Amino acid sequence: MEKQPGASPETAAAAAEVAAQFRSLVSAEDVESIKQAQHLILGRLQDSNAVLIHFNEYSEQCFAEVSSDLASKARLLKSMKDDLDHIFMKLRSMKSRLATTYPDAFPDGAMAKTMDQRPDLETPLE
Repeated sequence: MEKQPGASPETAAAAAEVAAQFRSLVSAEDVESIKQAQHLILGRLQDSNAVLIHFNEYSEQCFAEVSSDLASKARLLKSMKDDLDHIFMKLRSMKSRLATTYPDAFPDGAMAKTMDQRPDLETPLE
């Protein structure tokens, strides 16, 4: 402990006494066991951090490999859906022309049931 200029010997003795009292509140063994526990926890956290960094790098690499393929497949599915919508629209128009041209070929109400039997994929299922 440094002695400050102008500090009296009584002040120095009182400071030493307070410091000794603080040291006696916690034993050196307790402080050492706390330090060891903190060191152990630090090691575990560093290991966990390393594992997470490795996992993030691996996930990023996998995503980079898959994302372009996924985008091309999504474009293909959208194109197929547009093509099928166009085909079904043509079929509906052909069915309605047949129904108007040959009304006797279809019994009453049969055309309404067969006009469009595909499910609506745009609405959510319940």
